[in-house]
Amino acid sequence: EPAGQPVMRTEIGSGKADSIGAAEPAGPVSPQPSACTSVTFENAGLIHCVADPAVHTISMVLGPQGGAPYRSLAKLAEAMAGDIASVAFAMNGGMFNGEGKPIGYYVENGARLKELSQTDGSGNFHLKPNGVFYGTKGKWQVKTSDEFYRTVGDRPQFGTQSGPMLLIDGKLHPEITEDGPSRPLRNGVGVDSQGRAHFVISQGPVSFGKLARYYRDVLKTPNALYLDGSVSSLWDPASGRVDSAAPIGPLILVQNQEKAAP
Repeated sequence: EPAGQPVMRTEIGSGKADSIGAAEPAGPVSPQPSACTSVTFENAGLIHCVADPAVHTISMVLGPQGGAPYRSLAKLAEAMAGDIASVAFAMNGGMFNGEGKPIGYYVENGARLKELSQTDGSGNFHLKPNGVFYGTKGKWQVKTSDEFYRTVGDRPQFGTQSGPMLLIDGKLHPEITEDGPSRPLRNGVGVDSQGRAHFVISQGPVSFGKLARYYRDVLKTPNALYLDGSVSSLWDPASGRVDSAAPIGPLILVQNQEKAAP
C-alpha cells in the first residue's frame, strides 16, 4: 500500500518537532452553540469537541458524490454553506495517500470504499496496534483493528481506520512514552462509557503521551485513536473556525440531529 505523506510525516520518538499548520481563517458563523471548548492539560492547550448520540449524528465524508476528495475542511464548508446550521463540527480523520484517498478501512453512508488494512510498514499508521472508529445509528466505538476484524460482522454506517491507538483498554499504547520528543499538532477520538465521542485537537505541539493521558485521565475513554498530526484540522461553525493547513483526506462530520438534512 503506497504510504501518503501524512502516514510518513511523524514517527513516535523521531525527536522532530514538526511545523504547525496555518492559522485558521474566519469562515461563516452558525447560529448554533458550539460543541467545542478550549481546555488546558498539563500546560498544553487543547480543543475538546463532544458528539452526543442523543443530539448528534456522525458520518464520513471524502468528497462530493462521484467527485475527487475535498482535501480540506474549507471545501467541505463551501459545499455545505446552505446547510451550515446542521453542522456541529468536523475534523479530519484517517490516514490517506497522496491523492487524499484512505489507505485503511473506510465506510461512508454504509458503502465500503476501502477494506481493513492489516499490512505492516513504517509510519504512525503501521505502528500496531492501529484501530478503527466506527458506528451505526448512534452507537459509536473505537477498537483495535485486530479486534474489529474478529468481532464486527455487520458493516457499520461509517468507519475510518487510523493509527496508532492512543489507549487500549485504559492503557497507553505500548510504544508511547509519557511525554516523548515528537510534538506536532495532533488530533484523536475516543468514546466514553455513555457512548459520547470525544474529539480532541491540540492548539500547539503536543506529544503522543500527553494526548493519550488526557483521554485516560480526564475523559476516561477506555480506547482512543490517533487521527493525524501536523495537518490536524477543525471546522467549528459556531466560532467561524475553518482550519486550512496541508491537504487532508477523510473527514468526520458531526451534525445536529434536528438540523441534519434527510
